[in-house]
Amino acid sequence: MSISEQLLLLFISYIANTFSAFAGGGAGLIQLPMLIFLGLPFSIALATHKIASVALGIGATVRHLRTGRLNFKFSLLILLTGIPGVVAGGLIIVQIPEYEAKIALGVLTIALGVYSWLKPELGQAHCAINRDTSGMLTGGIVLCLIGVLNGSLTSGTGLFVTLWLVRWFGLDYKTAVAYTLVLVGVFWNGTGAITLGMLSTIQWDWLPALLLGSLLGGYTGAHLAIVANNRWIKRVFEVVTIAVGTKLILS
Repeated sequence: MSISEQLLLLFISYIANTFSAFAGGGAGLIQLPMLIFLGLPFSIALATHKIASVALGIGATVRHLRTGRLNFKFSLLILLTGIPGVVAGGLIIVQIPEYEAKIALGVLTIALGVYSWLKPELGQAHCAINRDTSGMLTGGIVLCLIGVLNGSLTSGTGLFVTLWLVRWFGLDYKTAVAYTLVLVGVFWNGTGAITLGMLSTIQWDWLPALLLGSLLGGYTGAHLAIVANNRWIKRVFEVVTIAVGTKLILS
């Protein structure tokens, strides 16, 4: 790629990942279609984007770990239930009709934003619920299913995790975004990157600009999420989910 194209990749990656780190997901709304528009086939663009998205998680992790918000046992639940789903999703993506899957995922993603908008007090305060055995089991099963989506169709699945943590486990938006960016951004996406890297080709010469943009955008967005209040994060989450869902349907 030319220097101007690399700078374009860097700029768009930074913007996409800043919004994603603030809202708790959605970087694929801009970054993945951009890679396809610039000439990469879907499978190569998906694998390349997945690797770049790990840098988003690393950038956000650097900022969020300083707040001490993450509980080790709860983090372990998200990792142990989600990662097997990510691997399964990466393995079955080639068997799923892409058009139908994107339509279904788009409708469901829009529904997340509408649901959050209709619940004004959702995620405004931290109130731990469903922490008994049956509640954790149910929560883990849904996280595993979201992991399947994360491993197959990457656009917006972090948003699913954010809302599920808010709705089922009673987290406020600020804390839920922290868990999503650190655990999904680094570990789920890292697992998905390895899986897709083994099954598809990666456009390595595009990665430096994408990685730098993701790293800087992840840190910037995480900082904005930490200093903002929960209502602002909730509103951005709702806008991003509806935008992601609409983009999936139109594409």
